[in-house]
Amino acid sequence: MTADELAAAVGAAAAHELDRALDRIKHCLGQLTDDQVWHRSQPGLNSIGNLILHLCGNLRQWIVAGLGGAPDERNRSAEFAERGPVPKEELVRSLEAVAKEAKRVLAGVDARQLAEPRRIQFDVTGVAAIFNSVPHFRGHTQEIIHLTRLQLGDAYKFAWTPITPEQGAPV
Repeated sequence: MTADELAAAVGAAAAHELDRALDRIKHCLGQLTDDQVWHRSQPGLNSIGNLILHLCGNLRQWIVAGLGGAPDERNRSAEFAERGPVPKEELVRSLEAVAKEAKRVLAGVDARQLAEPRRIQFDVTGVAAIFNSVPHFRGHTQEIIHLTRLQLGDAYKFAWTPITPEQGAPV
């Protein structure tokens, strides 16, 4: 395997993780109203809407701009200051659009881009940018799932349940 083939494999795996997380976020939003998306359990905590805006900003800054070379036009404080209600359909479109841009960048990444130093908030390599942004995306996805479950309680519909013993289904 060449270095560029390895870089392509890293890019493909990162894109796959983004797709899986995006599907989970969309699953949650499909169960919530716009008001629930913007609900804050306490004034100092973030809503699901804020987290989605934050994911858009982070992914655009770290992957699209930081790795892909697009201009970095992030306004991080605005991601958390928004109080909505930006409709959930608009949030989904924005998140899908930035994920599509990020996956395009990840699909074209080569070994030089992975090893090359760059400045994205601080000094990192391209591979560090991927290993910063994708786990960050996954972490906030779990937070969105948790916030959805807190609001819906027993009405929450799981995206997947185990059906075999290997998956954890009761025997």
